[in-house]
Amino acid sequence: MRGTTEQPFPVPHGLHHSIFANLMLRFLRSTTRHAASAARAAVLVPLLGAASLMSACGTDSTAPDIPSNPAVETYAATLGVNIAAMTKKSDNLFVQDLVVGTGAEAVAGRTVRVTYSGYLIGGSRFDSNVGGSPFSFLLGGGQVIAGWDQGVVGMKVGGKRRLVIGSSLGYGRQGSGPIPANATLVFDVEVLNVQ
Repeated sequence: MRGTTEQPFPVPHGLHHSIFANLMLRFLRSTTRHAASAARAAVLVPLLGAASLMSACGTDSTAPDIPSNPAVETYAATLGVNIAAMTKKSDNLFVQDLVVGTGAEAVAGRTVRVTYSGYLIGGSRFDSNVGGSPFSFLLGGGQVIAGWDQGVVGMKVGGKRRLVIGSSLGYGRQGSGPIPANATLVFDVEVLNVQ
């Protein structure tokens, strides 16, 4: 290789400036001079290569964004979710009335007061106001996630409904607090009042 500018192996595009790629090149150049180091090179090259790829991928803003799909998720048994028994409002919203209310109906433009519990599909509860202060919001006003604005419509005071919300109608690719990116969410909502 003396007298040539050709690299001993190709460096993937975008990695030539990474620290790990530079370390790997230096290591290979030094170990190829000594036959006794060939065994070390066989072990360390894959490790350094993997590390350099991981460091490059960690800052890749073009990574695929894959929203959740509630229809194919596996739900913890404790949640009592049976997608096949629920009403499909859209690809990202399934609802099931657990108790049908008899009071005033929740329609867009009205203020709805509710209690709720929110769960991740593995069964862990990430939020609840049950036993605490009710939560009020203007239905259809964009004050809550779109899955709530769409999923609470039609409920009546005294009603309890389970909402299964895909990430496109939830917190999307950014997540929020304990809610990871692209998470399907399960909510049990009870309507206390509609004004």
